[in-house]
Amino acid sequence: MTPLVLLDLDGTLMDSAPGITASVAHAYRALGLPVPDAAALRSFVGPPITESFPAHGVPAGRLGEAIDAYREAFSAGGMWDNAVFDGIPAQLARLREAGCTLVVATSKPEVFAVPIAERFGLTPLVDGIFGAPLDEQATKADVIAKALAALGRTAAEGPALMVGDREHDVEGAREHGIDCLGVTWGYAAPGELVTAGAVAVVDKVEKLAETVLALL
Repeated sequence: MTPLVLLDLDGTLMDSAPGITASVAHAYRALGLPVPDAAALRSFVGPPITESFPAHGVPAGRLGEAIDAYREAFSAGGMWDNAVFDGIPAQLARLREAGCTLVVATSKPEVFAVPIAERFGLTPLVDGIFGAPLDEQATKADVIAKALAALGRTAAEGPALMVGDREHDVEGAREHGIDCLGVTWGYAAPGELVTAGAVAVVDKVEKLAETVLALL
């Protein structure tokens, strides 16, 4: 079976912080709550917003309101305030040429992830795009399970590796017995990936394919 590489989207393939953080700030203003500082806003990139809002002061009873306000701003334009990291397309092409199956596994709702990947030219470079359901709470492990099921394989069938920039990528992969390669050009706090147990950390996009292939 071909080697499988599961790729996070935000912070790994794409620099999506501008649109996400602006949409989060809009949600706090809409609720009349203090907007978190820049570092806290940046921490929203990657994890499910259903976890991030409560962790940053949104009362449980107003979580649905915050999510609705966020999605209003995000779908109105924030989702397009985004860019593929320089060099990523070439690295994906190299992995495909080496015989890897590549799929995006993101905590972003799939209804947003699919059109974003299409607009920014990632869709032809991967073999599938899997995200969270829009109105159900889902972990990265849930998204990985969805991807594996769609591919008709288990983590034990052939080599597999997750590539991500946050601790939840490491933890979600671990639940399936899959190692995670951390990337430092994303949004992790210093030391976050190593502490979470990433099998290795790569700090240059141009080294991504080489490092992935060495670990498979």
